[in-house]
Amino acid sequence: MACSSNPTNNGQTTSSGSSSSGGGGGAGGDAGAGGNGGSGGSAGQGGAGGQGGGASLYQPKPGTSWQWQLSGLPIDTSFDVEVYDVDLVETKPAEMDALHAAGRKVICYFSAGSWESYRPDAGDFPEAVKGSPLDPPFADELWLDIRSTAVRDIMKKRLDLAVTKKCDAVEPDNVDGFSNDNGFGLTAADQLDFNKFIANEAHARGLSVGLKNDVEQLADLVDFFDWALNEECFTYKECDAYGPTFIQAGKAVFHAEYVNPSKLSEVCAVTKPLMISTIIKNIDLDAFRLPCP
Repeated sequence: MACSSNPTNNGQTTSSGSSSSGGGGGAGGDAGAGGNGGSGGSAGQGGAGGQGGGASLYQPKPGTSWQWQLSGLPIDTSFDVEVYDVDLVETKPAEMDALHAAGRKVICYFSAGSWESYRPDAGDFPEAVKGSPLDPPFADELWLDIRSTAVRDIMKKRLDLAVTKKCDAVEPDNVDGFSNDNGFGLTAADQLDFNKFIANEAHARGLSVGLKNDVEQLADLVDFFDWALNEECFTYKECDAYGPTFIQAGKAVFHAEYVNPSKLSEVCAVTKPLMISTIIKNIDLDAFRLPCP
């Protein structure tokens, strides 16, 4: 689950079921990461990079180092990693510039499948597209009707903002609503259509795009996305699913596990042989980061 810098947390359920959040430790400190966590128009059929014309999309390879910070702002830019994943709206232009000046690639986070009341464009969503609440403690967010043209138009604007803010890539969150109690009876086909739509719209703007969780559809979507981001595949015993899909395709898998740092060696014993880029994080996604050695 991802948490924004806003006091209202921005959550994500895993494809295996709902997870429970725990408290976060201080940024960069030794505190343990929180408890064990747990139809609009059809999309184009181009694969990853297919609609970007001749533009070169950022394509991180397996094993790429990364940092993920959505809260505890300002961004701690001191980590020697290739990629930073930060909030699309909350991250200031000066922070983006500093990261790029240091040679970092920047992924910009936004929720593609849930309504968040505190976002600047929250009022643009019609009431009819707001569905059931996400699982606690993120019940202040509502699943979206991803078949809606209105929802898709708003997501296009968010992707436009990512271009304006000079993001190299985007991380659309909550793209597995079909496997949750969403209030609309969304099907696997609905989800595939929406996720391909998001990927193709990102590529049309020259943005690299990652598949967030949605483990059930990895094989169907690997050709449309440039990399993947997973939460808690160790906890839910899903990490192996990335081997024959994204890793085999030469695409990075960024992975965050919300466990006590004492479990680092146990987690890395599973993910390191797969070349998955694992970091232990606090559940609120502040600056604390503990990578595999």
